[in-house]
Amino acid sequence: MITSPIWLPATLLAGATQAWRTAVQRRVSKSLSVNAAGLVRYLYGLPFALLLLGGYHWAFSTALPSPDAKFLLFCAAGGLAQIIATNLLIMAFAHRNFVVGTAYSKTEAVQGAILSFLLMGERLHPLAWTGIGCGVAGVMLLSGGGKRMGPADFLRALGQPAALTGIASGFFFALTAIGIRRATQEVGGSDPILAALIVLVVTVALQTLMQGGYLLLREPDEMRKLWGSWRISGQVGLLSAMGSACWFTGFATAPVALVRIVGQVEIAFTLGFGHFYLGERMTRSEVLGLLLVVSGVVLALAGSLW
Repeated sequence: MITSPIWLPATLLAGATQAWRTAVQRRVSKSLSVNAAGLVRYLYGLPFALLLLGGYHWAFSTALPSPDAKFLLFCAAGGLAQIIATNLLIMAFAHRNFVVGTAYSKTEAVQGAILSFLLMGERLHPLAWTGIGCGVAGVMLLSGGGKRMGPADFLRALGQPAALTGIASGFFFALTAIGIRRATQEVGGSDPILAALIVLVVTVALQTLMQGGYLLLREPDEMRKLWGSWRISGQVGLLSAMGSACWFTGFATAPVALVRIVGQVEIAFTLGFGHFYLGERMTRSEVLGLLLVVSGVVLALAGSLW
């Protein structure tokens, strides 16, 4: 159920910000371990998340609700799922290029649609399901990295480490979305943006404790490297806080599946950053895949209007 039209601009902005953040985070991941690179977005993102919540509360003088224990449970579950998903995505980057790693993770749209139906009873219009099909076809074409692939080649590619880690990343990102949506529903109140920002702060704080504690115990040397990378890591934290605030606003105001389908537009921004920021070449098949993804987004939007 869509409760506010703000979900659409929030989702589009989230896609752009996340693509930018992932591109910068990939630079950090070259000098840090998987867990340290994943912690960057939470540790450096928490101060910015607090600023966003404090600024919004000050600007609109909105009373802060008092969520219950169930709220904390959903925040912790969604946060843990996001930690796992982020680590898997970073691992996918190690096997293939930036665009391909992201493309595999974008299967979260169809996984999210299925999981949100099974776990939350959220239903989509047939046009939206058609959009999912176009989007998945597009990301699978992008996953070929510009190579021509027959059915047999495609099936073999699905067994490669990049595909397995990318698809698994998409699964846990889908679980993250469901956990965050349930957490925003537990906040209460009539302001979905405030609810999203509260969930953001609590979730990022829990993620910092979970992954930060693990890093201190198992990889203390990486923690020292992480502090030394503050110039780039600070950029990751800022972009992560802004992107998550937009994603969480989308989840608070529209069905998970719809937000994730439209969020596939991130792949368009990813191609742009991969090409201009990281110097990766764009092929004809990637352009075709991009068109399919955009078509899927348009169909999903059309389905949301019925």
